[in-house]
Amino acid sequence: MPREIRSLRVEGVILKHQDTGEADRMLTIYTRQKGKLRALAKGARKVRSRKSGHLEPFMHTSLQLATGRYWYVISQAEALHSYPNLRENLNLIGQASYIVELVDKFTYEEEENAAIYVNLIKALSRLDKGEDGYLVLRYFEIRMLDVLGFRPELQHCMVTGEEIKPEDQYFSAALGGVVSPEAGKGLPGAVPVSVRALKYMRHFQRSTYAEAQRASISPEIHRELEVLMQFYITYILERGMNTPAFMRRVRNNAVSQEDDEEE
Repeated sequence: MPREIRSLRVEGVILKHQDTGEADRMLTIYTRQKGKLRALAKGARKVRSRKSGHLEPFMHTSLQLATGRYWYVISQAEALHSYPNLRENLNLIGQASYIVELVDKFTYEEEENAAIYVNLIKALSRLDKGEDGYLVLRYFEIRMLDVLGFRPELQHCMVTGEEIKPEDQYFSAALGGVVSPEAGKGLPGAVPVSVRALKYMRHFQRSTYAEAQRASISPEIHRELEVLMQFYITYILERGMNTPAFMRRVRNNAVSQEDDEEE
């Protein structure tokens, strides 16, 4: 059924865009008022377009939309926060891209969720301010899983129901949480998780961001948490994401450059 023609004002974050037609651009936007939606920016690729500078990925933008037959059409756009630092290097581009890809992959069109919107804005702002990207990403993942009903169980064994002990455990994506060493050994799909990594995941679940910032996490545990969260997220989505591979390439290139400079 065609939509009734009307106009509405929203604010949202540009998740991605795709060129279409001779000069148009189709955007995917996560908005405060209507959740995720797609909108057409007519003529956005023209050199003199007034809208194009306000419609780049990661931008927090105020939009006037007209509701057309098949999709929304952007009639006005004004950037509220451009987050310029997110475009300064490949590492920040990768981290910001990962956050918006998570939102895009986990949400459906026009399903409003204020908590996702607020957490998205906060995460991009923290990256733009130069805060620890590893912490920002892990905290955002945990909060998003909570909001969407995928909170991993980290207190009790998913097989026996018993409270876990302060020792290395297993994690089962299929069961949605930790499994004791006895129950996890040989359990299909279960992967090891260290007691230190588990400690920080539990800390993130119960803490504010300010409290999470006070945690001192080693690079090794950061890497373990990253792998574990990707394992769980991939299982939930039933497919891999695009940006983790890009972020790994950026890190590997940075390490190679440092090695070359030392030589």
